[in-house]
Amino acid sequence: MASHRKSRPTGPRVAGIRTPALATAALTSVALLSQTANATPSDDDRPSLEEVEKKVDDLYRQAGSATEKYNAAKEKTAKQRKKVDTLLDDVARRTQRLNDAREELGSFASAQYRTGTAVPETATFLLADSPQEYFDQNQLMGRLTGRQKTAVDDYVTQQSETMEKRREATESLETLTGAQNDLKTAKSTVQKKLATARELLSRLTAEEKARLAAIEKKKQEEAARKAAELAEQQAEERERREEAARQESGGTSSGAPEAGGSGSSGSSTPDPSYGTKADKALAFARAQIGKPYVWGATGPGSYDCSGLTQAAWKAAGVTLPRVTYDQVNAGTTVPVSQALPGDLVFFYDDLSHVGLYIGNGMMIHAPKPGAYVREESIYYDGESSIHSVVRPA
Repeated sequence: MASHRKSRPTGPRVAGIRTPALATAALTSVALLSQTANATPSDDDRPSLEEVEKKVDDLYRQAGSATEKYNAAKEKTAKQRKKVDTLLDDVARRTQRLNDAREELGSFASAQYRTGTAVPETATFLLADSPQEYFDQNQLMGRLTGRQKTAVDDYVTQQSETMEKRREATESLETLTGAQNDLKTAKSTVQKKLATARELLSRLTAEEKARLAAIEKKKQEEAARKAAELAEQQAEERERREEAARQESGGTSSGAPEAGGSGSSGSSTPDPSYGTKADKALAFARAQIGKPYVWGATGPGSYDCSGLTQAAWKAAGVTLPRVTYDQVNAGTTVPVSQALPGDLVFFYDDLSHVGLYIGNGMMIHAPKPGAYVREESIYYDGESSIHSVVRPA
C-alpha cells in the first residue's frame, strides 16, 4: 500500500528525528550524487563520459606505442629482406661457379683414367662429398699436374665458402620470417586499438560529444597556460644571461638573441650551426601543418609522429632514426626549461610520441589518428606526460 506521508527535504541538513544510520545514508547519497553529477552512467550501464575519455586516450597511446613497434619491425623487415636477397644472389653465383669447377675437375678425372684399366665413372665423382676425397680414394692426386691440383684446392675452398653462405642465407631467412611476424603482430595491435577507440566514440550521443569537446577545450586552455609560463621563464632566464654578458664585457652588448630564435633558452650552448639547421627543420615542419596523421607514414602526404620529426630534420641535412626510442638517443638531453626551437620533445614512459619544439612552450607534431599535423602546447597531455627533450645533431 502506498505511503501517504509527506516526503522529507533532501538537503544536507539532518533532521533531529532521523536516526544516525539514516543521516549517514543520506549524506553518503548526497556525496555520491555530487561525485557523479558529470559522470553518471546511463540506465544500460554504459561507461561515464570521463571513463570513455580516459579509455580512448589510453587506446590512442597504446596505438602510438604499437605504431613505433610497427615502424621498427617494418624497418627491420626491409633491411633483412635486402640482406636475404643479396645473400641468395651471392649463393646463386657461387653455386654456378662451383658447378663449372666441378665439370672441369670431372674432365681431369676422365683424362687420368685414360691411361689406366679402370673405366671412369663421372657420376661417382659428381656424388662425392669432396673432390679431394674422390681423387685420394682413386689414387689420382699424385698424377695430377700442378694446375690441376690448384683447381682441386680452389674447388674445395669454393665449396666450403658456398656452404657457409647457404647457412647464412638460411639463418637470414629465419630472421626475416620473425621480423615479418613481428610486423603483422604490431599492425594487428594498432588496428585493434584504433577500432576499439572508434567504437567507443561512436556510441556517444550528440550531447556527450559536446561535453567531451568542452573537456578537451579546458585541457587545451590549461596546456596553453603552462606553455605561457614556460615562455615567461625562458625569457627571464635569457634576460639574466644577457645582463651577465653585458657585465662581463664592460657594459657593451649587442643584445642579439642566441641561436634558436625567440623563446629559446639553455645554458647548454649548442653548436653554432644548430640554429641554422633547426630553422630548416622547422620550416619543413610548418609546411606540413594540416596534413593528416597516418600511422606508419613518413610523408609526403601524411605522417605519424616520428615520421614527421625524421623528415623535418632530414630536410636540414640531419639523419634521424625512424622510431622514437631510437631518436631519443640521437642527440643531447637537455632540461625542458632549456629547450631550443628544433629540439625533440618525447612523451610518456614508453616514448610513444614525439614533437618538434618551436619555442614558447609550443611544438609541431602529428598527434593521433583522426587529427592533423598542428602546433600545440608541449603540455597538451599534462606536464607529467613529458619524458625528455633531446637536441639532435
